[in-house]
Formats: sequence, C-alpha cells, structure tokens
Amino acid sequence: MSKTSLQCQISKPGGPLTQVFVPHPTPGPDEICIRTRAVALNSLDWKNRAFGIMVQSWPAVLGIDAAGVIDSVGESTKDFLPGDEVFSLCGMGNRAGAFQEITTVPSYLVAKKPASLTFEEAASLPICYLTAAAAISVGLHVPLPYLDSTGSSSLRSILVLGGSSGVGAAAIQLLRLALPSATILTTSSAKHHAHLVSFGATECFERSAHEDTSAIKAATPGGAGVDAILDAVTAAAKQPSVFTALNPTGPKTYSQVVNGENVEVPEGINSTAVFGRQIFGAKGGTTAMSGLAGLVQSGKYKLPVKVEVVGKGFDAIEQGLDKLMKGVSGTKYVVSV
Repeated sequence: MSKTSLQCQISKPGGPLTQVFVPHPTPGPDEICIRTRAVALNSLDWKNRAFGIMVQSWPAVLGIDAAGVIDSVGESTKDFLPGDEVFSLCGMGNRAGAFQEITTVPSYLVAKKPASLTFEEAASLPICYLTAAAAISVGLHVPLPYLDSTGSSSLRSILVLGGSSGVGAAAIQLLRLALPSATILTTSSAKHHAHLVSFGATECFERSAHEDTSAIKAATPGGAGVDAILDAVTAAAKQPSVFTALNPTGPKTYSQVVNGENVEVPEGINSTAVFGRQIFGAKGGTTAMSGLAGLVQSGKYKLPVKVEVVGKGFDAIEQGLDKLMKGVSGTKYVVSV
C-alpha cells in the first residue's frame, strides 16, 4: 500500500478546512519535504480562507509559515539532511502550503532551526521577517549588511508605522542593524513602547501622532521631519496626514507593505509597494532565511512579538483563524501539530 500524508484543503472561498489524505510527496531536485511540527497563522491565511484573494486554484492548501523536521531532500539539495530541524516560508501551490503533514518547498526558503527556539517560536518568524527585510531593502533601498555588505544608504531618519506588528517590530530590529546611528521612530499603542525601544527604536509615539505629526518631526535631526516612512500596517490609507511627517526637502521615501488596502500617495513622494518574497530578488536575498537563523543564533534578532499557541493538531487551525479574524495586537498565533 502506497504511503499517504494529510492535507487541510479548502474547496471554495468561505468553505471549511477539510482533512484529506494525498500521496506522500517526493521532493524535486532542489526541494525539501518538511514534516510540520508547528504552523503560524497570518492575516493572509484568513483572507484566503474567506475570499481566496491569492488562491490560484481550488481546492487549496493554505499556510505560509512552518517549522518541523526534514522528511526528505532532493538530489541537488546541499546543507540539509533528513532529520534536520528547520523552519521555512511556505505557500505558493498546494505542495508548499503549510497546513499539511508534509510541505514541499524550494531549499532557499528553508533554514536550520536555532536550538534556542521551539518549533512554535521558529514557525512564527519567516513571513514577518522577510516582509520587513523587503520593506527595507526593496522599499527604502537600504541594504541589509548581513546580505549585502557592499551597499550603503544616506537615510538619517525613518518612521515605522505599526511598530508593534510582527512586520513593524522586525523592521525596527533590522533597521538598527543596517543604520546603527539613524533616528528610528515608530508608532504603536503605549503598552508596546518599552518593548520597541529595546529593539532599537529611538522614540515611540501613540498612533494619534499620525494625525498631528509635530511631535514626530520634533524628534528628527534639526526638527526637519523624517527621510522615510515604512508603513507596516497600511496606516496611511486611513490617516494620510502622516505623510506630513516627511522632510519636504528630503528623499521623501515611502515603503508600503501590501495588505490589500489602497493608499493614496501624495505627489512627489517616492512610493514602493512591497511584499515578503521580493527580498529573494534583492542582492544577497537568496540567503535571507539562513541569514535570519544566523541573526537569531548570534542574539542580534529577537522574536518580534509574543508567541501564543492557540491549539494542537490540524483541527485547531480553523478555530485559530477564527480568533485571528477578530484582531490581535503584539501577538503571533501558532498551532502545534
């Protein structure tokens, strides 16, 4: 009898997740099959479940963050062996969805799990980190030194909108690595401020500062305003007055993390819409995941937000997504499988 593995499939927008057994996957030459031990839940997952916004065909296997143990590797794969504990970006086709017993992904999306992290903690990291890296490298044109040691940037001040989000808290840490002497400002609710300062933020502001940016501008060199804005939560869609925080004589750079909301960007502002997978096309970007593992191991990158395990087993994914839909702040939901 041939081997099988379990997938959580959804057959239509708004439909339930159904557990289905499929043939046991075989990796391509440069692919890795990972037996999942934990999966993270992201807003894209519930949006795909509800609306199918990025689903190319049905039935679909959702999920973009996972950690587990390597089941098998392709013949061209280097540096990985069956039994290695790893974490990975997933998604982009049913073989690669995270919500299944064995996910199959290209090797450059995989990194060895640092021993200091649990599977649940490791699963919480990939997409938020990769999106932050893309927002900085592609959106702000600031090279990340552990990926590209030859680049440079003239930015002196950056405002991160949504600093307490997974992407925002990741971006603050990476910006501090890339620009050690820069003024890094951020907005979030007050309960997160001390946490964000520990990550490298120079000063934190309440979200009300999006409407009256005078305090933000006063915290920049010479009170001129920030050189750039990194919008981790598309805050400018609802509060466009935040653009007045930009220095009118500066580069006026705006890096917008794509989340489905449209932002009306004022004329004269250099805007780039970014998403996580763009980092792989940047200089040194194919080593982004191994770079993350190295940063964690060296203590230069911390879990950006608190990790909360919301259940165990594939049955818990649906309830976890329902909980995520209701909103969460400063926390990443994870399911142990």
